Amino acid sequence: MHTSDLIATDIEQYLRQHEHKSLLRFITCGSVDDGKSTLIGRLLYESKMLFEDQLAAVEADSKKYGTQGDNIDFALLVDGLAAEREQGITIDVAYRFFSTDKRKFIVADTPGHEQYTRNMVTGASTADVAVLMVDARKGILTQTRRHSYLVSLIGIRHIVVAINKMDLVDYAEKTFRRIVEDYREFAARIGITDITFIPMSAFKGDNITAPSDNMPWYHGTTLMGYLETVEVDETRQQQLPFRMPVQWVNRPNLDFRGFAGTIASGIVQPGDRIRVQPSGKESTVARIVTYDGDLPRAVAGQSVTLALSDEIDISRGDVISTAAAPAGSADQFETTVVWMHEEPLLPGRPYLLKIGTKTVTATVTDIKYQVNVNTLEHIAAKKLELNAIGVCNISLDRQIAFDPYADNKDTGGYILIDRLSNNTVGAGLLHFALRRAHNIHMQHVDVDKAARSAMKGQKACVLWFTGLSGAGKSTIANLVEKKLHAAGRHTYLLDGDNVRHGLNKDLGFTDADRVENIRRVAEVARLMTDAGLIVITAFISPFRSERRMARGLVAEGEFLEIFVDTPLEIAEERDPKGLYKKARKGELKNFTGIDSPYEAPEAPEVRLDTTRLTLEGAAEVVIDALRERGVIA
Repeated sequence: MHTSDLIATDIEQYLRQHEHKSLLRFITCGSVDDGKSTLIGRLLYESKMLFEDQLAAVEADSKKYGTQGDNIDFALLVDGLAAEREQGITIDVAYRFFSTDKRKFIVADTPGHEQYTRNMVTGASTADVAVLMVDARKGILTQTRRHSYLVSLIGIRHIVVAINKMDLVDYAEKTFRRIVEDYREFAARIGITDITFIPMSAFKGDNITAPSDNMPWYHGTTLMGYLETVEVDETRQQQLPFRMPVQWVNRPNLDFRGFAGTIASGIVQPGDRIRVQPSGKESTVARIVTYDGDLPRAVAGQSVTLALSDEIDISRGDVISTAAAPAGSADQFETTVVWMHEEPLLPGRPYLLKIGTKTVTATVTDIKYQVNVNTLEHIAAKKLELNAIGVCNISLDRQIAFDPYADNKDTGGYILIDRLSNNTVGAGLLHFALRRAHNIHMQHVDVDKAARSAMKGQKACVLWFTGLSGAGKSTIANLVEKKLHAAGRHTYLLDGDNVRHGLNKDLGFTDADRVENIRRVAEVARLMTDAGLIVITAFISPFRSERRMARGLVAEGEFLEIFVDTPLEIAEERDPKGLYKKARKGELKNFTGIDSPYEAPEAPEVRLDTTRLTLEGAAEVVIDALRERGVIA
């Protein structure tokens, strides 16, 4: 382990010194096989942060898994997954701690493969410094540019370009200078200015902790020297305006009500005037409460409970900020999204957005462009695939408190979550609120849905028929409308083919177009429901997420998902339009059931098994369901 003379002479003094050392968080990134794990292993070894049994184990593993012959393979100190050792690559983010006499360090070793870009973003989100590895033999590669762009995007200000494996190019100064020139040209285009170039060999130890005799032409710092001395502004978050996302409303008894959370930025004191966003209500801080007693002030990073002078409504996810410079609030933004999932991001598809302690429903309304990280060209895109970076417009189902990410990472950064699997699928940075978010407001009307429904003697609702092509959706939906019309009910039928002649005639049949098709229909159905109508839709609507989005647009109990359950082979036998035959021949691409999936409902309100029900019988089942729910008398 790291040793100090004080351990033997004055252990308490040593512990006090260790406690007050500054902490530097940094990441290693770059292309695969550039030596990131080897570098961290070397740092751990040189800082004497290994127990004897760890060193013995890595020596044994080096013989079994190593790539360095009889020498120690330092990468094995970091690559902990069996798959990593077998393949000789990093897959997951590995965090390691070490210290020297001057500073404590937490390093994240991030994977170099493009498919693990999401892991790199995770590791970079809390880092102060990025060590970008470059193989001296290969120079600047695609992943070098990609990681540089992400580092710039995330806002890491200190960059070390570690030109590694100099031993394999005979420590040639010319090679080093060429790579420096190439990288400076790219860095200037993405706004990276604070760059330190270090030629090194992580395997041999050149310029890691001591200057290398093999490169007398280099007169700069060693890597360890840089890491120990680079200035990191640990008080920067305290200098920003006060922000505290509310984690919990603390109400232990009738005499106390406080709002608990971790201060994201700034300083707060009793007597400070605060504003709660997005509501805009103001009050004054009465007390700063902690387990150990009240505080005269609290700063960024501390977890506290604020008691206010006034009784105002505050909920989890709200942001308490200084009244002098409050957080903004809006529900529509321009944002950069880094997509992290195998299923592409599709405009119109609803996701959960988590920012601070608040979670809302979000929809990307428009992908303005995708960024080509090699050329920095802006490319038109209808969807974002895995690891793509796009600038988008995003719309939320309610207002949130925020700051632009460039001003405050904590209140400007968010993640996107898949609503069905609960997996994190994207990370985003808010740029600014769209002007229409402030210019457009809901207008109050005196005649509402309840009044319109009452006049018609019915409850407004949406009957959402879904199923494969040829299942019988349109036929059954038409029968249901005829029966309701005959009973004097007020209805409207939105049929999949019919809306494509007008409202959606500009849409094709790609996944992105299908999502937009259903989004538009769902919005029209919502408006018609507001008019008091019984709205009947007949669409394949193959994706559960879009059907869930449509359900979420209307009130609880107003959406009936009706699954016309017809096996594929029977639907294909019927094939009234000859579409399956064309799809089988390859003449129709993205046809549901053939080369595009259909996600069957998991818990529909009504299931119509057309293998045993007649069309008339299926329509009667729907009518009975409406009576049971009180939609019609």
